Amino acid sequence: MAADTSAYDGDRSTDETKIHLASWEDRFFAWLIDVILVGAVSSTLGDIAGVYSFSVGGVPMTLPLLSVNGLGFWLYWTVLEGYGGQSAGKLLMNIAVTDERGADIDYLTAAIQAFGKAFLLPLDCLIGWLAMGGEYVRVFNKLSGTIVIERGESEPTGVEYVTPE
Repeated sequence: MAADTSAYDGDRSTDETKIHLASWEDRFFAWLIDVILVGAVSSTLGDIAGVYSFSVGGVPMTLPLLSVNGLGFWLYWTVLEGYGGQSAGKLLMNIAVTDERGADIDYLTAAIQAFGKAFLLPLDCLIGWLAMGGEYVRVFNKLSGTIVIERGESEPTGVEYVTPE
């Protein structure tokens, strides 16, 4: 979405651009896609190697809180979201992680925001929902200065956040 430049006086800081934040539903489905993809691979590899998996009724399972599996998720999100702002799930849902102004993030920022998702997701989301209600961020989004947006938005100079309806 382009900035409204009708009142442009040479100072770009007065322009506003709207960034459409991704809905919790889109974020959930992106996460679910990632968990299914990465979980299937890590479960299979873990089962073959005999590490970080256990069996429930003969079905091999893994838990994100187990360090090796959590590390796999953390590395996956750090690399993909640090490179282009999108994991496979985010790509399919047409959303992306950016900084608070809509710019790409680096690997360190991606690592910080991915940590909560990989190891502490229930607390990360719950605290974010309760403490930062209408901001559509998790705690680790806030700590890393990131947001999740609908893809296709331009990089803003002035920002007005538009939350999902």
